[in-house]
Amino acid sequence: QLQACGGGLVQAGGSLRLSCLASGHTFTSYVMGWFRQAPGKDREFVAAIKWNGATTYAADSVKGRFTASRDNAKNTVYLQMNSLQPEDTAVYYCAAGTLFSNNRDHYNFWGQGTLVTVSS
Repeated sequence: QLQACGGGLVQAGGSLRLSCLASGHTFTSYVMGWFRQAPGKDREFVAAIKWNGATTYAADSVKGRFTASRDNAKNTVYLQMNSLQPEDTAVYYCAAGTLFSNNRDHYNFWGQGTLVTVSS
């Protein structure tokens, strides 16, 4: 089970850090991904991080602004979001899979999502 939290309302240019707590299953060997879905749009890839935390991958739209990290001892994955813009407004989901991928079909476990709203 994955549970994302940390969303909220923030002004443009601000920062938020999302957390995703894993429970009921050991996800330490999984790739963890972050996706987002804006109203009326498809769910899109944001970032992924390998099991050891040494390798991360971010979508071009967030590269340089968003950073994924993880603490396996706490079964928690984070998404640090800086320089937020209104177009970042979406429900953000964490997911776990076995492939280091930006394809949502490669992720088997999903959290319930947390809403991020960025005002202009």
